[in-house]
Order: sequence, then structure tokens, then C-alpha cells
Amino acid sequence: MLKKEFRKKDVNRARNLIMGKSDASTGTQIGYNKEKKDHKEGDVWTEGRKTWTIKNGVKQTVSKLDAIKKEVFMPLCCPKCNNVMKKRLDKPNYNIHKMCFDCVVDFEGKLKHTPGKYEKYIKELELNNKLAILDQTESYLLGVVNTSNSGYVSEDGVVEKWVGGIDKKKWTKDITKYASKTREKFEKELNDAKRA
Repeated sequence: MLKKEFRKKDVNRARNLIMGKSDASTGTQIGYNKEKKDHKEGDVWTEGRKTWTIKNGVKQTVSKLDAIKKEVFMPLCCPKCNNVMKKRLDKPNYNIHKMCFDCVVDFEGKLKHTPGKYEKYIKELELNNKLAILDQTESYLLGVVNTSNSGYVSEDGVVEKWVGGIDKKKWTKDITKYASKTREKFEKELNDAKRA
């Protein structure tokens, strides 16, 4: 025996679910009709301060960081061979080559069979690495130069005020000048290696 009586709304909801009309209304709404738009796979639209899209049939918000996430996060499967990337060397190789370790080994093995191709490939990798290290070093040095050096807290907790210091403008100019000269040199070498 049922202890609860079903309302008309509950019966209509069950009827709609059985008939496959899961989004059908079970009651009457008065006063406000929201405009309903049908969106297809890949559509992007703005709704209430958020940007939305449909991916794989699911409505999702579009974040400003999606492009960064795509670069940083490694997918479950290799984009080239579709094998699961679970080996220790898959992540570092994916970060550089955007494929798993096995695909990198196959790719480099094929390059070794063509005279000069592998050496060119290694030279380009080294130059790209030098450019990345240069960018990191420049960023670090500019950060160190532009930190405040007007005071220092000693081990005793006493705040010491320092007078003098470095010429921040001069150092920033020198670091930027040296980095840009070196960057131009590496980029020229990289372009020459690509043309060769």
C-alpha cells in the first residue's frame, strides 16, 4: 500500500520520461518564457557572462586557459599511434615532440637512415633548447634586478635599511640588449639549419 499520493505533475513527468520527452514541461509557467536556442557540436556562444561550447555532445564552459591546458596536460593516448602513454619517458618526450617515446624512437630511427637528416634534427633541437634557456635566464635576471633592495631583515629580526644598490635601468637595459643579441644569433643559426 502506498503511503504517498501521486500528484498530476508526477504522473505527467513519468509519462514524459517513458515517451522519451525528458525535456518536456510537466506544469504551466506564467510570466516568463526563456528563449531557447538549439546549438550544434562546436558552436560557441555567450550566456550570462560565460562562454559556452558543445564538445562531444556535452555543453561546457570555455575557459581562457583552455589553450594553456592543452599545451601543459598530456593526453592519455599518443596522438600519433593511439597507444596509452604510461611509460616513464612518455611525458618528457610528449612535452618536446607531442608524441610518445616509442614514436620518437621510430621517428629518429627513420631519420638516421637518411644521411644528414638526423644531424640537422639534433642541431635544431639544441638551438631550440638554447633559445628556451635564454628566455628563462633573461626572465630570471630581470626579476632579480627589479626586486626591491632597499631593506633587509636580519636573523635577529632587525630591519636594516640599505643605501645605494644597483642601477636598475642600466642593468635591465644591459640584460635585454645581451639577450636580444644572443637570441638573434640563435634564431639565425636555427633558420640556417632549417634551410640546410
